[in-house]
Amino acid sequence: MEDPDKKTEVVLLACGSFNPITNMHLRLFELAKDYFHETGKYKVIKGIISPVGDAYKKKGLISANHRVTMAKLATKNSDWVEVDDWESSQSEWLETLKVLRYHHQKLLSPDPTNSLQNAIPLTKPGRKRKQEPNRHDPVKKKNQSPDIKSVPQVKLLCGSDMLESFGIPNLWKLEDITEIVENHGLVCISRAGNSVQKFIYESDILWRHRSNIHLVEEWITNDISSTKIRRALRRGQSIRYLVPDVVQAYIEKNNLYSPESEDRNAGVVLAPLQKHESDSKN
Repeated sequence: MEDPDKKTEVVLLACGSFNPITNMHLRLFELAKDYFHETGKYKVIKGIISPVGDAYKKKGLISANHRVTMAKLATKNSDWVEVDDWESSQSEWLETLKVLRYHHQKLLSPDPTNSLQNAIPLTKPGRKRKQEPNRHDPVKKKNQSPDIKSVPQVKLLCGSDMLESFGIPNLWKLEDITEIVENHGLVCISRAGNSVQKFIYESDILWRHRSNIHLVEEWITNDISSTKIRRALRRGQSIRYLVPDVVQAYIEKNNLYSPESEDRNAGVVLAPLQKHESDSKN
């Protein structure tokens, strides 16, 4: 019999460019953690930052090696937020859903020698999807541990801009959005008065799974963005107190952002759009 006082464990996963990581990125984790703990129903046990790989081809995206290093420097003193470089080390761009599946499977199989991530190839989601475990219907084995049901939920942590990007044609697969909100869940940090609720209402998929979309209002507004950080750097302006000091020092030491770096991938089609165009021709 389940303990009614037992809290559901949650792992927060943030995917994105982190180009560079800012204090706002770190604040998202704290805001989400406060929200979940205040419900009295959840316990956040870990936060994961997963920088996108270079194959994403976003304009101005610098090397993943630098972006991962900066993220690790920024979280060095955190006792619960860490950086995972699995996504960034892939030679091809990965859909966010695959990153969620990867981290969910790691939690299902803590023993790396017997990991479900080896048993279920992420490269073939089409044929394997129905067989893949999710938190509602875990794979049943005869020798399965009885506490498999208590595996933490991996929820996608994002800002309102990422949630609203679901509406951009060809950027996301509808089946991916469905699986993300149905099997994992979203934690969206938005400012008071933002139109996120209206966006959810106007989307049949999001509305159907709205109970698994957690909206967290950001009452202490913070308008820091990586784009604005890069602009300031190109203009020789200070970014102190906008990013962690160790990140600022790393940027200056390696002279990371310049007009030249901002032109990187200029004119190149974003990886998700490339993939959609390729799939539509086949």
